[in-house]
Amino acid sequence: MRQKGLKPNAFTFNSLIFLLCKTGKLVDAEKVLREMISQGVFPDNVVYTTLIDGFSKMGNVSSAHRMYDEMQSQNIIPDFITYTALICGFCQNGKVAEADKLFHEMLNIGLKADEFTYTTLIDGYCKAFSLHTEMIQMGLIPNVVTYTALVDGLCKQGEVDTANELLHEMCGKGLVLNIYTCNALLNGLCKSGNIMQAVKLMKDMEVAGIKPDAFTYTTLMDAYSKSGQMVMAHQLLHEMLQKGIKPTVVTFNVLMNGFCMSRMLEDGQKLLNWMLEKGIMPNATTYNSLIKQQCIRNDMRAATEVYRGMCHQGVAPDVNTYNILIRGHCKARNMKEAWFLRKEMVEKGYNLTVETYNALIKGFIKRKKYMEARELFEEMRKKELPADKEIYCIFAEMNYEEGNIDLTLMLCDEAVEKCLTNNSKGGRS
Repeated sequence: MRQKGLKPNAFTFNSLIFLLCKTGKLVDAEKVLREMISQGVFPDNVVYTTLIDGFSKMGNVSSAHRMYDEMQSQNIIPDFITYTALICGFCQNGKVAEADKLFHEMLNIGLKADEFTYTTLIDGYCKAFSLHTEMIQMGLIPNVVTYTALVDGLCKQGEVDTANELLHEMCGKGLVLNIYTCNALLNGLCKSGNIMQAVKLMKDMEVAGIKPDAFTYTTLMDAYSKSGQMVMAHQLLHEMLQKGIKPTVVTFNVLMNGFCMSRMLEDGQKLLNWMLEKGIMPNATTYNSLIKQQCIRNDMRAATEVYRGMCHQGVAPDVNTYNILIRGHCKARNMKEAWFLRKEMVEKGYNLTVETYNALIKGFIKRKKYMEARELFEEMRKKELPADKEIYCIFAEMNYEEGNIDLTLMLCDEAVEKCLTNNSKGGRS
């Protein structure tokens, strides 16, 4: 176009911006916007709304809000689609207060929200009943998706009884329950410890013709596992298989974690072997549960065997695998192995947790390898991670004996700030 002396118009720029936003290239989309403005072509509401929606979906709400501010400074009036896109972005990022402010700003300028706007807000937080009532007062009829979002939100806030009442309201309005609504309530019941009610709900689902899925069973298995009822959890797996419901890797991980937490490591190993025999590929989380319990038992030989089996199966260790193994080796005073694993995980771009740093430093100090311990301690300080109070005391004393009074005082200040302050807030010492 340019070679032929043709100037791109608003439609040309708009098309490019739309495509770039759709493919997630928001930085390039904004560059096109800047070029558009520099060439004297003025963007409209649609262009800004497209960018706001794109940034919101990418989780970059600060850029989305920047675009919103810019369009207002250009006297371009946002419509309800603009507001909904921004509200959705804020809700997804947990910025409910900002979403609520925009929602009321939208109503104040005379724009009417639709079902999707209300559903987005309801899903974002559970000041839900005021919004739910407001929605009905405006003559908008909540649909199954709206109710499902509300039930899920209420359950996450522990308001299970209220969520249950809402389901009755939903049925009373002739809306048909679906698997997602039921699963949301079942999950809430399990999280609040009402396993018997959750089991009853699953039976009621089947009577109503709503077939429980893998999520339904996995949620119940998780509740049984966490309460130590492994026989019931295992029984649910058999029931799933009998009904032809295919378990996911999360289902097996829930069961594996339950076996390990109940110290039934032989059952956990049997489950792993069964998965491999059936061609069900475990992931790092599956193996991590077994490795962690072997480390707790201080059986590093068994932990290493599980780790090697994991690598042999082509399952890449994740950040948790490394942190678990390093702490286990430190506890067993195998500092050579711990240091090798630390080097390997750093090369892969993984970060050590505070607990792992503390374990390594204490392990090296016990082995009188002060240079390695000091290197890790300084690494922690650069990352502004809080070491144990005991570690601060050791290095403060060490520096005092070396005559480094300024550094000693600095470490004492850090210990007070990071350890005592955190303790007063309920943190670790």
